[in-house]
Amino acid sequence: MLSDPSRTHVIAPNLKRRLSGVTTSIIQLIPVQNRIGQQIAVFGPGLPDDLPRLRLRDLPRLWRAPEGRKLRIWHARRNVEMLLGIILRDILRMPVKLVFTSASQRVHTAWTRFLVARMDGVVATSHKSAAYLKVPHRVSLHGINAERFSPAADRSEVRRALSLPQDQKLAGCFGRIRHQKGTDIFVDAMIRLLPSRPDWSAIVAGRATASHTGYLSGLKARVAAAGLSDRILFVGEHTNINDWYRALDLFVAPQRWEGFGLTPLEAQASGVPVVATDAGAFEEIIAQDADETGMVVGKDDLEALSAAAAAFMDDAARLSAAATRARPYVLANFTIESEAERLSAAYEDVWRKFDA
Repeated sequence: MLSDPSRTHVIAPNLKRRLSGVTTSIIQLIPVQNRIGQQIAVFGPGLPDDLPRLRLRDLPRLWRAPEGRKLRIWHARRNVEMLLGIILRDILRMPVKLVFTSASQRVHTAWTRFLVARMDGVVATSHKSAAYLKVPHRVSLHGINAERFSPAADRSEVRRALSLPQDQKLAGCFGRIRHQKGTDIFVDAMIRLLPSRPDWSAIVAGRATASHTGYLSGLKARVAAAGLSDRILFVGEHTNINDWYRALDLFVAPQRWEGFGLTPLEAQASGVPVVATDAGAFEEIIAQDADETGMVVGKDDLEALSAAAAAFMDDAARLSAAATRARPYVLANFTIESEAERLSAAYEDVWRKFDA
């Protein structure tokens, strides 16, 4: 869908063809941002055709200010996109100002710091990410589509449709199958826990890319050696992952490293409690203490992860209470609509400074 540059107030570049978390975030956000009136278009490859977009041939039209504004915002999420924005603003002298979203949870390189220092507005996706920024910024945690990720009206019917056991409670771990994602920690925890809990089984959903097929084969071999191949199920990658969340009683996010990590939000929105490591933004998106929707433990700590999972598996009242609290917690704090509103506020900050 082509966008009229004269009516485009915000441009979201995506200068990477391969699908990534950043690309997914753009795909999910743009329709919501437009729905609340942000007049935003994408620029670049690797995005669905139904998103409003600008073409390379449209860039010369950016020398003219858009209708209703004195300048546009170029919302970058990668170094190359910051660099192109700087060229448009500082070399080609187009009426654009630059906003950057930072998800990094490590010390930035000198090159990244150089680029970030030249932004007109900066947004961090978590307080962890914000801690590495040396410039003024806003924090805006990601949100999710709470209509897509919602509890099952009838969990047994969902399980029947997915050919899953009806007489078992289910713990799940979803995402790419690789060492970084900690899939082995989940598998090892289930190998420890399931033999003494005959009413529980486990699901691993996701894809192992070519370089990680050996890793997946090793996990399946460990499960087989433990005699649990019928209770720790590797179900592959599915586009209807929202249905698989609805089938669960407990979700486990065992990552060793994560930029942000949406799976705990998707699970909680589906009414499923979460046990997670302190990777990504997990500590910031899982309610603990009195309003518990899950537990967070240290990274790469099999003992702690197993104990946390057992605490829910062995306490039906605690599991049920956390499940009841999970979706309202997400609706109050982490919808994609609330993320779009926070980004709108970040844009308005820039416009107030430069568009007066």
